Amino acid sequence: MRGPPYMSLARSLQRFKMFPINGILLVAMAILSPAPWAAARVPAGEPIRAGEITSITGKESTLGQANHMGTVLAVEQINAEGGLLGRPFEVISEDTASKDGESSTAVRKLISRDHVIAVLGEIASSRSLEAAPVCQALKIPMISPSSTNPKVTQVGNYIFRVCYIDPFQGPVLAKFALNTLKARRVAILSSASSAYSVGLAKYFRQAFVAGGGEIVADPKYAEGDKDFKAQLTAIRPTHPDAIFSPGYYNEGGLILKQARELGITVPILGGDSWEAQALIDLGGPAAEGAYLCAHFSPEAPSPAGRRFIEAFTRRFPGAAVGTNSALAYDAVRVLADAVTRAGTTDPAALRAAIAATRDFDGATGRITIDPDRNASKPAIILSVHNGHFAYVETVAP
Repeated sequence: MRGPPYMSLARSLQRFKMFPINGILLVAMAILSPAPWAAARVPAGEPIRAGEITSITGKESTLGQANHMGTVLAVEQINAEGGLLGRPFEVISEDTASKDGESSTAVRKLISRDHVIAVLGEIASSRSLEAAPVCQALKIPMISPSSTNPKVTQVGNYIFRVCYIDPFQGPVLAKFALNTLKARRVAILSSASSAYSVGLAKYFRQAFVAGGGEIVADPKYAEGDKDFKAQLTAIRPTHPDAIFSPGYYNEGGLILKQARELGITVPILGGDSWEAQALIDLGGPAAEGAYLCAHFSPEAPSPAGRRFIEAFTRRFPGAAVGTNSALAYDAVRVLADAVTRAGTTDPAALRAAIAATRDFDGATGRITIDPDRNASKPAIILSVHNGHFAYVETVAP
């Protein structure tokens, strides 16, 4: 007999290799601990299975591990509530190790070997862009929790997301720079090898210039770089009012630190992928005052957001409640809601039900899937204050 469905999630972690002692091991231990609702009656029968692809290890593991905890919480709650269509609900996880080329392989395994009804993931736009064509070709719905590049859902009508997209996030940050920071001259420091960074830089640039601002420098770096002093040295003599760096937290933390070491004191902004404790750990005191766009803040939650925070804190004591966990939780819940409304796991019917999602009361806000299969929802601005992410303001769509 199978154990409770949440245990299958724990067993899925056994596929992952190279566990860091203070990272994924913490997640594994938390998942193996009984949930407060674990004693609830679990539905019987053959599970309904979905797949999860996320970066449990590698350079974006902080985001991937947070994503996985949100998935675990949602699955456990769904089973405690009676499962899906009277059957247990199970999510099988595959680690992409933060590497290009892994997502498509992982998705093919999940679909051909595990016969999943849908795929959840990936966190990164570039890896979602690898997985999406496979799901589209095989007509298996895919919901990305946090890939914001608009090209992801443009792959086809089976591809969805529960986050806002870069054409919204970029202008939000540009307006914040213009209106709140009163910046008129901005330098952009972006990754030339990241679809996420390239797209977000483009939409920020367009909105900032349209609002009367000037881009005074636009140097590039490559994913994985550690030394940004050449680019920052080129930026310094242009005397910008602010710097926008739309990359991931691992480069962002180093950019913050090295900018301050070079005597650059102006505000530095990042995108939603900066919301990771590792950004603060890497940047140290230099991270103080950095701004970023986010999908969720524990300081400004909706009623559904408060319920999520309370449940997450009970389930994973000591773990930070953040955006990636909340988005993953919402992705699972949107999928489960669609299965319930469809009354079937037939891919075409399920796809139609996901597309029909309106005003879903999620942890990150009310989610409506628009005609382009993107989520229409608010954005939040955070800043780093006293070593934590602090709420600044909310911007509606």
